[in-house]
Amino acid sequence: MSGRPSPGPASLIGSFVATWRAMLGDVGAIMLLFVGGIVYSFFYPLPYSRESVQQVPVAVVDQDLSAISRQITRYVAAHPAVDIRRVTPDLREAQDLLWKNEIAGVLMIPPGLESKVLSGRRAEVDISGNGVYMMMNKVALNGLAEAVGTVSAGIELKRLAASTPSAAQAMAQRQPVNVNAVALFNVREGYGAYIVPGVAVLIIQQTLLLAITLLFGTWRERGAFPVRRSSAAYFGMLLAFATVAFANSLYFFGFVLWWQDYPRAGNFGGLLLFAALFALCVAALGMLLGSLFRTRERSVQLLLCTALPFMFLTGLSWPVEALPPALQALRWLVPSTAGVQGFIALNQLGAGLAQVAAEAAALAAVCLVSMAAGLWRWRAEDRLVSSKV
Repeated sequence: MSGRPSPGPASLIGSFVATWRAMLGDVGAIMLLFVGGIVYSFFYPLPYSRESVQQVPVAVVDQDLSAISRQITRYVAAHPAVDIRRVTPDLREAQDLLWKNEIAGVLMIPPGLESKVLSGRRAEVDISGNGVYMMMNKVALNGLAEAVGTVSAGIELKRLAASTPSAAQAMAQRQPVNVNAVALFNVREGYGAYIVPGVAVLIIQQTLLLAITLLFGTWRERGAFPVRRSSAAYFGMLLAFATVAFANSLYFFGFVLWWQDYPRAGNFGGLLLFAALFALCVAALGMLLGSLFRTRERSVQLLLCTALPFMFLTGLSWPVEALPPALQALRWLVPSTAGVQGFIALNQLGAGLAQVAAEAAALAAVCLVSMAAGLWRWRAEDRLVSSKV
């Protein structure tokens, strides 16, 4: 910054109040800090409101035209995950529908299936899907496989029943070990309950970083900050920005997840402490980044494209083990990496503070380094401005 020294308050409390006034006096900052979070909290979960994908369009290619193939088709039609749009003996017709994105999966029943089953030989069907849409592809393939598996199990039970005195014994021979799968944390196994809590952390981080850098650029363009460049003023401004992130964390994890009826474990005390640390970390990083921008628009142009890479670095939507070794280490420099893992562990999985100690340590380290570097730049620019005056 160049020009005259900032005429604002130099005390911690005065800087805190002056920063809040500056935030509330900037329409762009208000949209990012407050309105954006509220809009995202209702808009982003909306596509996942049904939690799981159902009625995915599929086609059945029946080239056997037998009683078993018709039974398989009926079981596919009864499955809630898929919706049969076409039953045809022509494989090319089904492939054309797949290429046109009119269906997401194809079940191919080859000729001679029934004769192989009746003679006790190994019989197979082919299942293919459209891998472009991962969720629809997964549901289509699983739904078709489950329908075929159900018919296959019924045929095997009939064979066993012919050689055993009771249906119960036939069932025991068919499946000697029963598996009872129970989802502990995401009880509905829905996509929204899995992805939205993690994305909420990223929304809190990105909106605050964008707002802080936008405000810093604006103040430089005007030639004066709302506070004086003292150490106390720095920490007052830091606390003002941190309270926004803390309030947004409480809004998302205290209200939004309850409103959307996502799983919650209830470690509220641990969540408060972790949210305070996360808020300070993001605020300190935002002030450090803000010292690098000289115009209002430049920060938005550069930071908008970082949200998606930061999402992949969290390990929520992409396995960490698949990242290059360098990124596996560097990803901890971004607060959202530890933030996503810590918030989900505390709020969804019921973890204690001791179980998120590594994430808290990562946030504390980034926070201390960002504060030290940010305060150094804060005071260095103050000396530069004073020397010019």
